[in-house]
Amino acid sequence: MFAFGILVPVVALITVFTFISIAAWAGTRTQEREAFYRSELLKKLADSPAETARQVIEMMREEDRHEEQRAARQQVEGLRLGGIVLLAVGLGLGLMLELLSPSHNLWSVGLLPALIGAALLAYLFFFVARVG
Repeated sequence: MFAFGILVPVVALITVFTFISIAAWAGTRTQEREAFYRSELLKKLADSPAETARQVIEMMREEDRHEEQRAARQQVEGLRLGGIVLLAVGLGLGLMLELLSPSHNLWSVGLLPALIGAALLAYLFFFVARVG
């Protein structure tokens, strides 16, 4: 019976780390394939007429600009979500600790995540330029 009690967490850890490594490998493989296709396209452009090559290169630059904008927008959305989650966790933790022990002022423990979340949201509001 003891072996089963320790077997479940070990199998869970192995499963999680296996999934993470396979997901990272698949993402890297996709990036390598995209870079390979891009280099092949550039090789073919070297053999094509100048006007066609210029149009294709301009199209590739436009795609790169859109990708950079998408990445910046995704980063801002991630920071915003992180700030909101931290703010909610801090407020919930403070409220829970106040209800559990009103005489010990444990609610202040919730201030740490709440203030970190508020700082993230303030950073986004005041210092990050509007993206797309």
